Amino acid sequence: MAADTSTTPEQTRAITGQLLVQRGLFRGPAETVPDELYLRVEQGAANRTRNKIGIDTHSHLTGNTYFGRFPASYWQRWTSATEVSVNVTMTGGGRVELWRSDANGERSMVAATAARSEITLSSPLQTFVDGGALWLEFRTTNEPLTVTDLYWTVAAPERQRLASVVICTYNRVDDCLTTLTALGSDPVALQRLENVYVADQGDDKIDTRERFAEITEPLGDKLRYIQQPNLGGAGGFTRGMYETLGEEGRTGSDVLIMDDDVLLDPEIIIRLTAFANCTTSPTLVGGQMLRLLHPSYLFASAEWADMDEFVPGKVKEGGLDDANLLARGQDLGDRRIDADYNAWWSCLIPSEVIAEIGYAMPFFFQWDDIEYGYRAKKAGFPTVTLPGAGVWHADFDWNDLDDWKRYFSIRNAMVCSALHGRLDPMRTCRVLLAQIVRNLMTMQYGLTATIIKAAEDFLAGPDVLYDGGASAAAEIRALRSEYPDTVKHPVTDIPRVIDQHRPRGYEGRQLGQPPKTKRGITERLLLIRRLTDMITGRKGIVGTIAADESFWWHISQFETAVVTDASQTGVRIRTRDRAQFAALLRSGIRTVRRLHREIPRAKQEWRDAFPQLTSRENWQRLYNR
Repeated sequence: MAADTSTTPEQTRAITGQLLVQRGLFRGPAETVPDELYLRVEQGAANRTRNKIGIDTHSHLTGNTYFGRFPASYWQRWTSATEVSVNVTMTGGGRVELWRSDANGERSMVAATAARSEITLSSPLQTFVDGGALWLEFRTTNEPLTVTDLYWTVAAPERQRLASVVICTYNRVDDCLTTLTALGSDPVALQRLENVYVADQGDDKIDTRERFAEITEPLGDKLRYIQQPNLGGAGGFTRGMYETLGEEGRTGSDVLIMDDDVLLDPEIIIRLTAFANCTTSPTLVGGQMLRLLHPSYLFASAEWADMDEFVPGKVKEGGLDDANLLARGQDLGDRRIDADYNAWWSCLIPSEVIAEIGYAMPFFFQWDDIEYGYRAKKAGFPTVTLPGAGVWHADFDWNDLDDWKRYFSIRNAMVCSALHGRLDPMRTCRVLLAQIVRNLMTMQYGLTATIIKAAEDFLAGPDVLYDGGASAAAEIRALRSEYPDTVKHPVTDIPRVIDQHRPRGYEGRQLGQPPKTKRGITERLLLIRRLTDMITGRKGIVGTIAADESFWWHISQFETAVVTDASQTGVRIRTRDRAQFAALLRSGIRTVRRLHREIPRAKQEWRDAFPQLTSRENWQRLYNR
């Protein structure tokens, strides 16, 4: 559904001396978003639009929901606010209650009042250090109740600053235009923005579409449309930093990075900018990710990156991990969890931070947001991932890891570890060798070559980033095109593949079953057994394998495996090739040996080049300015 624009800045006016920090909305920005993420009906019934809700008689509604809660613990820990007030405009009869939770999830009522035209309930922010939230509940008996306005405020800071949104796009015209339309639909959120930068790096330019003209009117002169070379996400997002600071290094504003393909609720702009305005020192403030295909699921409440294992997006201990926010009894995250970084699907960065620590690394994409978050943390600038400030982003587990982007993930993770982690030679070699062997076991020869190339380019040093990643992207695509297992086929190809590769003696064995192993066999022994089978030429079978069954110990039983792509849009055909297996294993071992010898040298080279790589001058060169 289109965003409801009936709420005006006058209707959500802040009380004198107060700052609007959060609105109470009753529906999401699209029909696919469950209403219960905003305000949940516990008993009775209600009729709602985005900004208005009519509550039937004998009903009970709660704001103890993802978007309905006020994250009191985060406000007490990170901001100067000492009290929060919630203001409600309504007609009808009933009762309004202010509730709270603590770090252990225990709940209690803070205040309550009979419904009348306008009420204000307040709570001090003094007892939430380790966790806890606030929310409203509505109860009716013999008379219905209609709520037309609900907003949370804190004492306004002496100085308030605007933010500039930066959206990077590459041939996602419809997605980008939809996101811009959502921005322009909310005049309250637009008041918080100084500029809306769009860095268009694609061949299909968004300004050639009729819809582009439609968005210019609500965005007005805030819109800054920029066409530039394709420098990946890092280059697009950094353009917003570059333009916001300007040649004179202007500070006093914020940069709000946002993906082009999110389902956007403009409310996130109000919540992130208000929080950033009230922090006691410059702080990166990030939004959370909800899963676009499963909109009630929260991806993670706060993240960290394992630089030893090169694994991003790990959930901080005690945080919510792929949580269904609508499941009965689901913890909504009462305990405060502090993040190490926030991904750039939505993240606000104060310009003072950029002025002190520099611009993003020209990574093209993958790990640029992680590196920046850890760099900021090292410089004393924390990251807060703010609950209740979320965007819907494409589910990551529907992206197949056997992709050309894997090159950037591995290479950039190694650079990040060299700059901010340990990058221990022995540990690094073990991790990469394990990946190489397991990928060879699953007949993913193109993915193996991708990982080897990533490690080699890390050792090549900072010059690989000279052009911002465009040549690396072309090279890795060309490399992977040499391996048939990287090609995605339509699912209708499965019968043909089975007929072509069916080995002599095929007896119709049921396919897709896990290996039968004797009790007590270890993973290492099983690995040795599978390797022996491959090296000795022992024949396997042909089979079809679901994406969630594609483990090395399973696929390594087959001579040819037709594996569902994680996107569920096709299949990959993997056929055992002993010559490729041997060649890539030798190449991988050589590269791992080089890593063990040369990591100290490469680490120092990356550290030495780091100030220049993240400088304004380097990005000015890349932007051809």
